[in-house]
Amino acid sequence: MKGLLVLVSALLLAGCAAAPAQPAPAGAGATSKVYNDTDVMFAQMMVAHHEQALAMVRLARTKAVRDDVRTLAAAIEVTEADETKTMQVWLQSWNQPSTAAADSHAGHGGAHGTDADDIAALGTFDGPGFEQRFLNMLVAHQHNAVEIARMETGSGVNPGALDLAKRITDSRTAEIQQMLRYLETG
Repeated sequence: MKGLLVLVSALLLAGCAAAPAQPAPAGAGATSKVYNDTDVMFAQMMVAHHEQALAMVRLARTKAVRDDVRTLAAAIEVTEADETKTMQVWLQSWNQPSTAAADSHAGHGGAHGTDADDIAALGTFDGPGFEQRFLNMLVAHQHNAVEIARMETGSGVNPGALDLAKRITDSRTAEIQQMLRYLETG
């Protein structure tokens, strides 16, 4: 029962509910604007960002030592996989690619992600060494997610994207605090 309570708590903390898809209204012409460039940039950046997080949290299934770390990673996996699907639906309905050109986000500081080589290096560790590196990397990664979400809440117009950005800000901030506690007690 305690394990179920921990899992439910982690899922709620991770913001597990998906944002409803907000496609362009049926019959909307090319000039209809239910989204703007910021909404598109947010979704494109966050899809790529979530894919990186998914790669990291999937490593924790077998490499993390503590149950609470594995539970948090599982909750993040469910949440971010669901959010990714939602954002991909938005991009498709907006007739936008799911990713942007590598240099298209340079004007606002780049893509704010975790390097693929760093994720691969993380996979070479096990046990406590993995766990400490995983938590530190994921704290930084989730901080970047908050930065991307704040970009959306500052300039986006799509109601679904704005809602998701607010939930990402809230849930990732809570995840960061939880992971910092794990690092203190680890």
